[in-house]
Amino acid sequence: MAESEPMTTVEAGEVVIRRALISVSDKTGIVEFAQSLSELGIELVSTGGTASALRDAGLIVRGISELTGFPEIMDGRVKTLHPKLHTSLLARRDDAAHIAAANEHEVEWVDLVCVNLYPFEEVSGREGVSDQEVIENIDIGGPTMIRASAKNHAFVATVVDPGSYSEVVTELKSSGNRLLLSTRRALAAKAFARTAAYDTAIASWFATHSAGEPQSGHPERIVRSFEKSAELSYGENPHQIASYYAEAGVRVDLLSRFEQLAGKALSYNNLLDLDAVRRIVDEFDEPACVIVKHNNPCGVAIGSDPLAAYRAAFACDPLSAFGGVIAFNREVDGPLATALMDQFVEVLAAPGYSSEAREVMAAKPNIRILSDLDAGGAHTAPEIREVLGGVLVQDRDSGQTGRDGMEVVSKRKPTEQEWVDMLFAWTVARHVKSNAIVFAKGGATLGIGAGQMSRVDSVRIAVSKAPVSLEGSAVASDAFFPFADGPQEAVEAGAACVIQPGGSIRDDEVIAACDEAGVVLVMTGRRHFRH
Repeated sequence: MAESEPMTTVEAGEVVIRRALISVSDKTGIVEFAQSLSELGIELVSTGGTASALRDAGLIVRGISELTGFPEIMDGRVKTLHPKLHTSLLARRDDAAHIAAANEHEVEWVDLVCVNLYPFEEVSGREGVSDQEVIENIDIGGPTMIRASAKNHAFVATVVDPGSYSEVVTELKSSGNRLLLSTRRALAAKAFARTAAYDTAIASWFATHSAGEPQSGHPERIVRSFEKSAELSYGENPHQIASYYAEAGVRVDLLSRFEQLAGKALSYNNLLDLDAVRRIVDEFDEPACVIVKHNNPCGVAIGSDPLAAYRAAFACDPLSAFGGVIAFNREVDGPLATALMDQFVEVLAAPGYSSEAREVMAAKPNIRILSDLDAGGAHTAPEIREVLGGVLVQDRDSGQTGRDGMEVVSKRKPTEQEWVDMLFAWTVARHVKSNAIVFAKGGATLGIGAGQMSRVDSVRIAVSKAPVSLEGSAVASDAFFPFADGPQEAVEAGAACVIQPGGSIRDDEVIAACDEAGVVLVMTGRRHFRH
């Protein structure tokens, strides 16, 4: 259409794509897309760096300033925010009054908008990035164009995803430069999802940062956006469809921490257990092994090397370890891989694997073998759990691994080794579903009782599952013993020292029971429920 030719009304779905505005930050595939549009006779209008990239590729490109009659100013902060452009994007082309207003102001139609946004999520997720750099990556003109054209999808096509380029070109070629109304509506849905995710990332950043420092407390409004990252084989049960979504704007997410080297696709339950095992193994600086089953540890140990840690962790509950998720905080070598192949392993995660280990594990190709790309990463974001019609938000349980704030309330004082054993058991108990009881000795768990409604039942389960004598062991309870029967059961099984939060109205009875048995009792003053 010549620039001077008056516009006339047209029905929705009958718009021919004659002019496309292209302004992208992510230039993946953009030259090829623009070339295809140009070959179809579609005029290209562009801005800044995008226009330069297209011209460098030999394409004829009209600058946005030629369309609006207004220059790009303020280092590009203002270039597409102009009434002529937005009149074109928002005009109902089946409305005579809209057409008359557009003709009066010499507006030229833009029929397709191809825009993606400044990389706010990527930049804000970088470590050490300044507030100013983050703020400069808040796109204003891009979301405005996207929202305007998507709102008016009856007459304008909106393309925000490089993955859509090929299908758009294919349809244009087959239909005389037209796009079906259903196609434009689907593109609009993608467009609004993109701007919603983008604004969510920005709102989330502002809610948690002030002058470069994280804010304390929880914000008045939580807005989060998630993008599908993987289709999972099934959910908790085979009849449930499941997917994994990564949160927009975070530096790392669960799957981005790992590279899968071998094995079947990860399942919903695998990911739950992988998250649990990773949180526990991160607790230790020494060579450590953690085995998780159904989101509870069934064996945790540290050792002189990973193989020693594995053998001690496996010995805690060999039956439950069958089909477990296993994590190490050291490289897996040949001898360790050989030992692992003697049992059924669902998922194996470690910072690395020697060439000998990979050769050994190749004999069992179904094991999901993951390389931990972010070993030792901190878990600092608040925890959010969904309930009916809402969510619960809490700070992560940061733990209590040292003696500070703890009080020895028994007559007998702990030896240094008893302190070590109690703190190890206490660390593990924080990761066991309540009510949690953990027996440990010598840097290894000996018996674990989890998820019981009665604390004394957790003690009995932990004792019954212990494959070795509990004589001289430490026992940890994630919350206070409400009665003396819990520690009494533990002492009868061989525990020499007990660590628990305290705070029961019957603490005196519990202390008296421990003193009568001659065992150590330490009260931490802090509970570690995990529901």
